[in-house]
Amino acid sequence: MSGPSFRLASGGLIDRSQTLTFTFDGKAYTGHPGDTLASALLAHGVRLFGRSFKYHRPRGVLTAGSAEPNALVTLRAGARAEPNTTATTIELYQGLVATSQNRWPSLAFDMMAVNQLAAPLFVAGFYYKTFMWPAKAWEKLYEPLIRRAAGLGAVSGAEDPDTYEHDHAFCDLLVVGAGPAGLIAARDAANAGLRIVIADENAVPGGQLLSERVSIGGQGGGQGGGQSGGAWAAAMLAELAAMPNVRVLMRTTVFGRFDDGEHGAIERVADHVAIPAAGQPRQRMWKIVASRTILATGATERPIVFDGNDRPGVMLASAVSTYCNRFGVAPGRRAVVLTSGDSGWQTAADLIAAGVTLLAVIDTRAHVGDAVSAPIHAAGVRVITGGTLTEAKGSPLSRVNARDSGGAEYTFAADLLAVAGGWNPQIALAAHLGDKPVWRDDIAAYALGRAPAGLSAAGAANGVYGLAGVLASARAAAGAIIAALGKPAATEALPIAQDTAHGVSAVWATGPCKAKAFVDFQHDVTASDVTLAVREGYTSVEHFKRYTTLGMATDQGRIAQVNGHGLLAAATGKALAETGTIRARPPVVPVAIGAFGGHHRGRHFRPTRHTAGHGWAAAQGAVFVDAGLWKRAQWFPRAGEVGWRPPVDREVNATRGGVGVCDVSTLGKIELIGPDVGVLLDRLYINGFSGLKVGKARYGVMLREDGFVMDDGTVTRFADDRWFMTTTTANAAPVMQHIDFARQVLWPDLDVQAVSVTEQWATYAVAGPRARDLLAAALPGVDVSNTALPYMGATELRWRGYAARLYRLSFSGELAYELSVPASQGAALIEHLFAVGANFGLTAYGTEALGVMRIEKGHPAGNELNGWTTATDLGMGRMASAKKDFIGRIMAGRPALVDPARPRLVGLKPVDGTSPVRAGGHLLRQGADLVAANDEGFVSSACYSPTLGHPIALGFLMRGADRHGEHVVVHDPVRGADVLAVVCDPVFVDPAGERLRG
Repeated sequence: MSGPSFRLASGGLIDRSQTLTFTFDGKAYTGHPGDTLASALLAHGVRLFGRSFKYHRPRGVLTAGSAEPNALVTLRAGARAEPNTTATTIELYQGLVATSQNRWPSLAFDMMAVNQLAAPLFVAGFYYKTFMWPAKAWEKLYEPLIRRAAGLGAVSGAEDPDTYEHDHAFCDLLVVGAGPAGLIAARDAANAGLRIVIADENAVPGGQLLSERVSIGGQGGGQGGGQSGGAWAAAMLAELAAMPNVRVLMRTTVFGRFDDGEHGAIERVADHVAIPAAGQPRQRMWKIVASRTILATGATERPIVFDGNDRPGVMLASAVSTYCNRFGVAPGRRAVVLTSGDSGWQTAADLIAAGVTLLAVIDTRAHVGDAVSAPIHAAGVRVITGGTLTEAKGSPLSRVNARDSGGAEYTFAADLLAVAGGWNPQIALAAHLGDKPVWRDDIAAYALGRAPAGLSAAGAANGVYGLAGVLASARAAAGAIIAALGKPAATEALPIAQDTAHGVSAVWATGPCKAKAFVDFQHDVTASDVTLAVREGYTSVEHFKRYTTLGMATDQGRIAQVNGHGLLAAATGKALAETGTIRARPPVVPVAIGAFGGHHRGRHFRPTRHTAGHGWAAAQGAVFVDAGLWKRAQWFPRAGEVGWRPPVDREVNATRGGVGVCDVSTLGKIELIGPDVGVLLDRLYINGFSGLKVGKARYGVMLREDGFVMDDGTVTRFADDRWFMTTTTANAAPVMQHIDFARQVLWPDLDVQAVSVTEQWATYAVAGPRARDLLAAALPGVDVSNTALPYMGATELRWRGYAARLYRLSFSGELAYELSVPASQGAALIEHLFAVGANFGLTAYGTEALGVMRIEKGHPAGNELNGWTTATDLGMGRMASAKKDFIGRIMAGRPALVDPARPRLVGLKPVDGTSPVRAGGHLLRQGADLVAANDEGFVSSACYSPTLGHPIALGFLMRGADRHGEHVVVHDPVRGADVLAVVCDPVFVDPAGERLRG
């Protein structure tokens, strides 16, 4: 135990029959199930929880919920350490380990508190005005210091041992919050037959009911008695959980609202235990799609700004009530209440009931209703109306100075100051799609104005605070949705509940605010920073936020924002309705990156994809390479072959001299169906496709909207309304996205359906002069003659009872075919081909040999389709049809893209016939200085050509088509060894195309 116990002798919703042990900063403490880390430490008299970000001032607990700005700790240790966790929301468990942060060497003695001496320098916007001189000091001194100081906690740097899941839910109504409003709305809607999801960030239902000494229950007409708020809420949740059309998600925070009724939510599945059970995720990310949403998120109490308002022992009044009533903890021995509304008086009553000595209630209002103040007067407590709190002193709090309306001064020796400055409806989710809150004078807060489509608020989230009013508000919100969906209205009477007074005045600050009077506790933004921002012209709420950083901490301004805007309005002489407020942005609470990633981490982040023939290739000793998301055979070494060149040269020669097979299953494959496919393809490709005959294929080039080449590939027409497209491996997904955008957004009137089938087909390229002979033997009964299946022809067939497709296409420049079968038959097909191909000297070749042959043939590929080349740059400008429009046509005609001086595709050969031409080398005129100003192009692809017996390359050279025969220098400043090369046609082998048409 640390110090005297502040645990009340009875009361609270904790389980006193069990005792849990935990440590904070290495010191052992005890608590009970139902405690939070904050309540358990407060029960031991711990007041100091952390240090502020900028000034390293001592800070204690301010709230009892997720908006806590001060009590941020690192939970757990080692690889599971999680910094910046709010102590007010951490459920206590056996063996919990927590440490304070943002201090050195210790929390009690923090050397960085020396920053307070430099407070005059660390005002709002100081980072815009300092670190400017000398310029050389930025990289060596200023930036390292700033980076070292940035942030509050520290990650472990070790791999997270826990797992995270993603899940989806679909419902008619999402109810956010399981307080009284949420429970009534959910029950009414569920009884009407709607599919309900109810989500609440707490472990137990009830919301504010858990913090108040209220009774609820019984039926209209005077039937029955009442229950405690917690018991009623638990019974209501149990009733809902038992209904088949209701999903209950406790410990789940809805953190964002997005288009089309989508909501993001994070469920803390195992945050309340030391280590998740085997197979259990630590957290689960939900995507909830709801037709309607009710915000029953309650309201957050706001503080009041005054000198010393950040001292440990200064707490929100609602938090004080929560610790007394829910956790059975007295946060102090001698208390003062400062309030600008009626709710603070309820906290005063709670303190008296808990046995805490209440020294005074200071109400900033001149007049307070007797019904509110009478119980406090009756208890003999000093009441100061029209009062001002001038300063809080001590660390932790030891003295409170106040003044009444007549100017009389008071000093109270208090260790607890409960502050009630009014309530802010929690409507951040409503603003995520751009709807701004509006100011309401009647509740002195921003509230939901024009509700976004499909969303409504109930209870305190809608500015209704009395319990009976909250229940009625929830019924009205649910009833409107039930009626809109044509369901029967609720008939069950509402539980009996009593309304309490909830008057409030808009008070942002009290006292002189000459010393440190904090507006944003976490970012150390003070009242004087607000004044400075106004003086320097930052009077727009958006500019003000960024200049001062107010509202940019982990609590997203839930505590500080309204006070900041109130002070801004006062300083500019405007009303708050005119000043406005900012739109909240998701997430409402911090969400672990691991939760967003889910299973997509490590090897699951980029899953290894194998083609159907991968196992066969591995058995042949293939060396694999990553190609996009796939593993592809790069080459097939044989005994005695050292390095990569011998097997690649052998594979090229064997294919050009006989027949070879290459697995090309990774090429993107897209099926397009519908009467308007031809029209769509005409708009996607630069060349025409609508006139393509059935049984024919055509090569096409696709541009981006900016006129640059996006991808190339082939399209085959199998029927009037059935087409098949191939793409490069790397662009399979982007092209599919491009097609979907074109047909769904640009031309939704076209009758076209498209689906990616890349994984559904296994495809093998069979190439070489004996390719036809091999296929004739492997596919008996299929006519593969030049007459039946000419170049760029295609046919559908059956192989072993399965649908198959045969295309007469060539990427190697040889007589070649591509044979496709269902992926389930891919392994069987490659084995069959090699069983038959033994008589033909069949050779397997990999991507390296394929690349060599495509360079020999002058085919552009990934290195040439690099995102900044045009069709004309690639020598394909004449393919572009002048008879139709297509995506990118106008932009491709920009002067810079049709400039004859642009680098164009050329071939390169070493003048000496032996020196390698390296990819990435720069092309310069012979005799020119080797400087960037003389750079005229670069080498995009290079290889040794076994067919020609010397190195070759493809590259881009300014006016390249006019410079064939010219000598240029290939300059390689990184690897050295410049080479003199001759510019030539990019097609090195069979320029007439006789082989592939044979």
